[in-house]
Amino acid sequence: QVQLVESGGGLVQPGGSLRLSCAASRSIFSIYDMDWYRQTPGKQRELVASITTDGRTGYADSVKGRFTISRDNAKKTMYLQMNKLTPDDTAVYYCNTAAEPKLNWGQGTEVTVSS
Repeated sequence: QVQLVESGGGLVQPGGSLRLSCAASRSIFSIYDMDWYRQTPGKQRELVASITTDGRTGYADSVKGRFTISRDNAKKTMYLQMNKLTPDDTAVYYCNTAAEPKLNWGQGTEVTVSS
């Protein structure tokens, strides 16, 4: 089973930036369309950004124009560049395949936007 490891989260002030990484234990990004999700306590996991195997991207309205999804197949890593962060972006961020069944979820990386 492929392992996904998210990293790059932290505490950032409103208006700041972070770049999240999603490292896969095997080369999957040329095989699967991939998503970034986020979740806050008591809420369902929310789709944030998507990237297809041929590089097409999509974003939730709440992050459009601020977040950029990308991937490096050779490094087996996917990224989420997050700019102009607001407190509403505070969440645990996860990566996974777009399709079902999902791979095993990683531990996520926590992003806190606060002054």
